[in-house]
Amino acid sequence: MSAKILDGKAIAAELRDSIQQEVEKQVALGKKPPGLAVIMVGEDPASQVYVRNKKIACQKAGFKDVSVVLPAETSQEEVLALIDKLNADDEVHGIIVQLPVPDHIDPEEIIERIHPCKDVDGFHPYNVGRLATRMPQLAPCTPHGVMTMLAKTGIPLRGLNAVVVGASNIVGVPMMLELLNERATVTVCHSATKDLAQKVSEADLVVVGVGIPNMVKGEWIKEGAIVIDVGINRMDDGTLCGDVEYDTAAQRASWITPVPGGVGPMTIATLLENTMQVAYHLDCKVK
Repeated sequence: MSAKILDGKAIAAELRDSIQQEVEKQVALGKKPPGLAVIMVGEDPASQVYVRNKKIACQKAGFKDVSVVLPAETSQEEVLALIDKLNADDEVHGIIVQLPVPDHIDPEEIIERIHPCKDVDGFHPYNVGRLATRMPQLAPCTPHGVMTMLAKTGIPLRGLNAVVVGASNIVGVPMMLELLNERATVTVCHSATKDLAQKVSEADLVVVGVGIPNMVKGEWIKEGAIVIDVGINRMDDGTLCGDVEYDTAAQRASWITPVPGGVGPMTIATLLENTMQVAYHLDCKVK
């Protein structure tokens, strides 16, 4: 078997096009364009690239970009004050703080300070709680982007045996909740899991996000399984690879995401989608 490719670039481009069309429609009706504020503290190189890509995506979709870059020495209180200001700004529909932040900044307090209805990253405990209780409002972007990709396979998730490798609050835990809400049977594996290979080999769907190059071996993949690789790792020779041993896995899977060009593009596209929902369609439950 040779796997079909879940092309994240193409799916993300399709989603961004639909978002742009919706924004044009709403602006023509006299509404404001969606406003997205991206706050970055310090000069982390990877964050700079990511924020720049978000800025470009905003511009192409007709959004108002309200990005703010703060010096690394900016205090916790100053960041909180900025978030309060953006929370009160009617032209700002979404706020995210680019992680990581400097060590003197408490990311949990920062995330909780963002109003849940402007938390377009979907990290606020309120939004995670709504996802857990099957009443999603703003879902974390990477897992929700994965769900958009999975829908493109045409394979019903109901009843599938799914294994999520990695239990982070950004990917693993919300991914589990998304899959449970679609009635998959989900096992979450982590650093204390015993016999990971056996658990992966039994899965109809495998989602991996641990940040360890080629950790999940291709030979572990069940024939016909769907493989979603969230990881992206730069090797010593400058090449990029995922958390799954791609070449072997692709010979066994029915569908697989490439790295790069798989899940990555969906994260920014879903961020735009969340922001558009806040601007035009979300009936926020928190006042």
